Amino acid sequence: MIDLPLDQVNFVVCQLFVLFTACWFRLYLHPSKTSPFIRHVVATLLGFYLALFCFGWYALHFLVQSGLTYGIMIFTGLEHMHRYSFVVALGYLMLCQITRVYVFDYGMYSADFTGPMMVITQKITSLAFEIHDGDCSVCVLAVCRKMPSLLEYLSYNCNFLGILAGPTCSYNDYIAFIEGTGYQHKHLESNGKENGKCKQSDPSPKRDVILKMSTCSLCLLVYLTFYRICPVDRVIQDPYFTSQPFYLRVLYLYLSMLSLRPKYYFVWTLADAINNAAGFGFNGYNKDGTPKWDMISNLRILDIEFATSFKSFLDNWNIQTALWLKRVCYERCPYHPTAATFLLSAMWHGVYPGYYLTFVSGIGVTLAARAVRHNVRQHFLGSSTHKLIYDVITWASTQIAICYTVVPFVVLAVGPSLRFYCWFIVHYNCLLIVLCLSFTYTKGKLRGRGIKTILNLGLKALSISVSILNVHK
Repeated sequence: MIDLPLDQVNFVVCQLFVLFTACWFRLYLHPSKTSPFIRHVVATLLGFYLALFCFGWYALHFLVQSGLTYGIMIFTGLEHMHRYSFVVALGYLMLCQITRVYVFDYGMYSADFTGPMMVITQKITSLAFEIHDGDCSVCVLAVCRKMPSLLEYLSYNCNFLGILAGPTCSYNDYIAFIEGTGYQHKHLESNGKENGKCKQSDPSPKRDVILKMSTCSLCLLVYLTFYRICPVDRVIQDPYFTSQPFYLRVLYLYLSMLSLRPKYYFVWTLADAINNAAGFGFNGYNKDGTPKWDMISNLRILDIEFATSFKSFLDNWNIQTALWLKRVCYERCPYHPTAATFLLSAMWHGVYPGYYLTFVSGIGVTLAARAVRHNVRQHFLGSSTHKLIYDVITWASTQIAICYTVVPFVVLAVGPSLRFYCWFIVHYNCLLIVLCLSFTYTKGKLRGRGIKTILNLGLKALSISVSILNVHK
């Protein structure tokens, strides 16, 4: 009736089952009633059962990947453990992605077994880097090679709360959740004392779970209703749309992406609600005393839809993955960290050419947006009217840039992606902006004659774009 593949229906049904199981887990296997060992065992066994139900024997890859990296953690030194774990985990993930795409079924973009492996890869590498950096509690005894037990390791990687859709979380936070100490830390952070007013009982996630499930229902309804009307590939393949004026195609592309994003909103919000229902994700209290359950939230919908910069959009989209990329790559790469981070993101997502086209394009857009913001923004902060004009322009520019950049991510294949990118207008403009503003931006100040220089640069970029269009015609 809803025209969705069976594996995606299985995914949604299993997640709804996990939601009710999470409530049972919080109420009947509460840390005050059950030992951490039992909670680890139940969480792990339920996770493997769901994996077998959804992916069959392909779920054994989860054990193989976890087993290989656990052996590395045990038998290698702390100095190089994080590097070896990173290479093995990411390499095994990419090997499975290559096999699935190019050996079994090219174009099968659905709930395949490499999806959970992407989250497991994040968890494996996050834990390895945490131990290496000394941020993990088990690293206090690092000189004694104190490591997580095999059960704790498998529970962290393959628990039923995050086996299907994540999100990634810190090992410390997960262990605190299993042992029941997470609330105490947050109470102390919020109240400054152990016997604060909010310490009397565990905060209830019921309100936030209901709100997030309502958001899920609305997002699923929007996606199933509107994306069928305006799918992305129509702007590439339908001759009627390709013959329309440029501004109409841009408007259609924006509406298409606007109706596609609720699919991701649904998946990530449902995953967040599941963890909250189990009692995981508590992040202290708001100023009015209400509990916050956003510690492992993966997106902020309003901040995404009203983002006024490319960076702001990315910071609020797939938040836990962005934090992982920042932790393992951006903060550690000595040369060109932005480009390295985008390339790592492409490798982590998969081997479809569309992923690499999207993330390579994202490098140029990010650098151009950063240059514009550093050079232009200060000239519009003199009054609220000018600031509003700047926000409107940058919002529209951000939405157009996002739509333009992520089309290959959606269509996956090379041919349709290059047909869409046939003019490479945004790429040329981004390159021009970066080159021009790199010569005019020095020590936080714009050289030349301020706004007039900016307008001249904009006119040059516009004239070159028009020339490219004329050559193409």
